[in-house]
Amino acid sequence: MRIYTSSDAKREFGEVLMRVQQAPISVTRNGKPIAVIISNIEYQEMKRQILIAKLIEGERSGNAGELDIDDIKLKARKKVGEDFSGTKNH
Repeated sequence: MRIYTSSDAKREFGEVLMRVQQAPISVTRNGKPIAVIISNIEYQEMKRQILIAKLIEGERSGNAGELDIDDIKLKARKKVGEDFSGTKNH
């Protein structure tokens, strides 16, 4: 994984956007990792994998309850937001 300082990432943002299409990029500040930048394709795949895992988990629990596709989508979006931000989306 290529590593950029936050200053370099800001200064070379166009290059970062091009390189991130090939592989994730780590961004550091004061020598410590603070972020990882991934392509939209990788992000969408991660969301898809999380959704699949949650669907399998729900199926295995045997307690699906009443199914409402809009409610399922809303919960999945909230969960993905929690997984990537570390905070709850309300």
